[in-house]
Amino acid sequence: MTEAATTPRTGKRVLLAKPRGYCAGVDRAVQTVEEALKLYGAPIYVRKQIVHNKHVVQTLEAQGAIFVEENEEVPEGATVIFSAHGVAPEVYEQARERSLRAIDATCPLVTKVHQEARRFAAEDYDILLIGHEGHEEVVGTAGEAPAHIQLVDGPDGVDKISVRDPNKVVWLSQTTLSVDETLETVARLKQRLPLLQSPPSDDICYATSNRQHVVKEIAPDCDVVIVVGSRNSSNSVRLVEVALDAGARAGHLVDFAHEIDDAWLADARTVGVTSGASVPDELVQQVLARLAERGFTDVDEITTANERLTFSLPQELKRDMKAAARG
Repeated sequence: MTEAATTPRTGKRVLLAKPRGYCAGVDRAVQTVEEALKLYGAPIYVRKQIVHNKHVVQTLEAQGAIFVEENEEVPEGATVIFSAHGVAPEVYEQARERSLRAIDATCPLVTKVHQEARRFAAEDYDILLIGHEGHEEVVGTAGEAPAHIQLVDGPDGVDKISVRDPNKVVWLSQTTLSVDETLETVARLKQRLPLLQSPPSDDICYATSNRQHVVKEIAPDCDVVIVVGSRNSSNSVRLVEVALDAGARAGHLVDFAHEIDDAWLADARTVGVTSGASVPDELVQQVLARLAERGFTDVDEITTANERLTFSLPQELKRDMKAAARG
């Protein structure tokens, strides 16, 4: 029972989604930066945002991480960490040319999509990659086999594709998409390409699917759904869309509790709260505290799945940690 559940009922309630927040891949990526800082000392360079969350990036910067856009900004011989979203093979090559100690914090579920792209390209398939143009994950996956991969940015992108052989086509996807929109895109692709093959296992990650599923459960009962997450976080943005599609009267994305506009709550009796997969739970607790100050003291946690998956740290980092422990 939550602390809020012991307070008097006000008729104003919060439906708190679970699962929410950190997924295994984000947890691993953030830990990778923290452990690297302890092991090698500051500064540690990180190519792109380690995860798409403003608070996490600011916290790691305060500990000595320096975020850069490209390897060229990293001094020769320094340590660089590649973000959870994955990078194209040429990025590894650039790191070697600059004698960088590269640590790969790519989420293993993104790595799986990269492996699928390489395998289907080796078998000379046309690969239709469903995802958002310019997103770092899409750039990294497309870089595995640029001659074979075409981007399909949602259902409206289906009409633009052309393939060499309709018998040898497969679709893959970015891991953080809307499940429903991806299924709609695949259905439209199959209308054009009846022999389109699917990936060996689902590309959309378990955490993205689980967070969308619980939001669908609570949204019909909510006057407003507040999603904690950053604007450049694909899975957080999708949660707002999913909430609205599932029947929430309104939906908003906030990085921090102070961004909540009291006007959103003026006529609300039920507020849904969730967070994207790169959001630490302390930010959600701050949102709950702000809502409690405005009378939303009844908190019911709605659970649709229990997540127990964890990923071990990158091999190159574990190796150096073991060597340091041996002294």
